[in-house]
Amino acid sequence: MSFPNLTDIVSTTIQNRSRAIADNVTKNNALTAYLNRRGNRKTFSGGNTILQELSFAENANGGWYSGYDLLPVAAQDVISSAEFAIKQLACPVVMSGLEQLQNAGREQMIDLLEARITVAEATMANLQSQGVYSDGTTYGGKTLTGIDAAVAITPTNTYGGIDRGTWTFWKNKVLSGNSETSATIQGRMNTLWASLVRGADQPDLIVMDNVMWGLFVASLQSIQRFTSPETGNLGFTTLKYMGADVVLDGGIGGFATTKTAYFLNTKYLFLRPHASRDMVPLSPNRRYAINQDAEVQILAWAGNLTCSGAQFQGRLISS
Repeated sequence: MSFPNLTDIVSTTIQNRSRAIADNVTKNNALTAYLNRRGNRKTFSGGNTILQELSFAENANGGWYSGYDLLPVAAQDVISSAEFAIKQLACPVVMSGLEQLQNAGREQMIDLLEARITVAEATMANLQSQGVYSDGTTYGGKTLTGIDAAVAITPTNTYGGIDRGTWTFWKNKVLSGNSETSATIQGRMNTLWASLVRGADQPDLIVMDNVMWGLFVASLQSIQRFTSPETGNLGFTTLKYMGADVVLDGGIGGFATTKTAYFLNTKYLFLRPHASRDMVPLSPNRRYAINQDAEVQILAWAGNLTCSGAQFQGRLISS
């Protein structure tokens, strides 16, 4: 006979693995892994959108004074929020009635479920990694508002509800128009880097596709290479540039944008999952197909990738 509490097993198995699943999904992508390590994976608990607070101007009351000079105390409107839609991701884990009969013992059922959940986990990881690099328009606009929107090729788009054509502080930097070679790439990286530095604010992560990574590595052949053991421990091949980790996020099946290097200041980037929808069962209730002998449990995630400092992000493009 089939195991009588299939839904309970599916649900509790996913619940018991949900933290591990979320971590494994994060580790599938260099950017999300870096944000997780930095502590920039911040949940939100409600609302119809995700608000990311940001500072867009200095306090005009600040200034020099002498003796009994009057100090300005006018109200200052210097804090605003970028607004991001809540994006949803799901992967159903399905068991047919025949599979329930064939896996009647509890251990057999769990073994099959573990395999199915592992596949679902990998599927979610790949979809989220693809979304991290998207501009938010694929899948009918349902995917993440990824770094292709945050660090746009032409930064005149409206991002996070803020029009970059009007608010220049919200524009990322772009360096393009050159067919990079191993002889030119470091000079171009130097130029882009300098445009992104403000005191202690500077890129700490440079994410490259296969082409840009190959050119950068070739430019280092005759000099010493510096690697980062911390990021390397996350499972990503890493070098150093100006103190920033340079990471290959292409490889087999990678989603890094072709001929592109993203210069990211992760202090201003956040992965924002919903507190109640972070790789968990969609519901504990039984879900039966109306016209099939099958039962389903759905692994679900909701949230988005957000930014609070677009002007500190850069993009190097090779033609």
